[in-house]
Amino acid sequence: MKKIILFAITALLLTSCGSKSDVVSGTKKSAWKKFNYPQINFVNKADGTNGWEVYNRIIPNPDEYIQKNILEVVQTLYWSSADSIPNIQKINYTIEDVDGISAKGGGVPEISIFYSSRWVEKSVKGGGDDKVLFETRGVLLHELTHGYQLEPQGVGNYGSNKTFWAFIEGMADAVRAHNGGFPMTNRKPGGNWMDGYQTTGFFLQWLTTKDADFLRKFNKSTLEVIPWSFDGAIKHVLGKEYSIDGLWNEYQSFLTSNKKS
Repeated sequence: MKKIILFAITALLLTSCGSKSDVVSGTKKSAWKKFNYPQINFVNKADGTNGWEVYNRIIPNPDEYIQKNILEVVQTLYWSSADSIPNIQKINYTIEDVDGISAKGGGVPEISIFYSSRWVEKSVKGGGDDKVLFETRGVLLHELTHGYQLEPQGVGNYGSNKTFWAFIEGMADAVRAHNGGFPMTNRKPGGNWMDGYQTTGFFLQWLTTKDADFLRKFNKSTLEVIPWSFDGAIKHVLGKEYSIDGLWNEYQSFLTSNKKS
């Protein structure tokens, strides 16, 4: 999240939304042997808090944990390490005693991510260690996606254009959803594909039912569709017979019918 946002987490991990094995099955492990992991600079700024004690107990090796999630993110967004992946060389990751959840700052070659020890405390009260692990991984997948995703061209920037913003936040939650980082009960009908975050994210993840490589192709469309648009990218990836309106309506019908069944 480039801006702090509270996620409504209501259940534990359900695997029907995707898993690490789903992602890896779409790529060859050998394609990632040459991937250059960034340096992880992990700093605890919440010493003495219950949130830090919980985090430190369940994630004793944060560098290894962060690198594992980096691989899941890049495997979701790209086919191999030879693709046009942003060259992140260093990630400053901090645990801080602040309100909110998490946020990413900076850009290539060095980014920063903070994670709130207070959010860890809320998570452990709401569901114990399992909830903390589930939430921590999901939030990390979202923030790491911001570091490794491509960006739309010809449509302004994050702060000036809603299409740009909806793509950035929607893709981050799509990657999180595709790797099982949200409970499926969070996926509900309504809203618009321009709403960003989970509303856009679940929709984009659902489009992998049209093409298993949809998220990779949609990410790459930012290099190929200029000026970028949702409809232009949809047509580029899936074919001219598709439209963003038509697919959104189909998705809404799918959600509504499943809700009734």
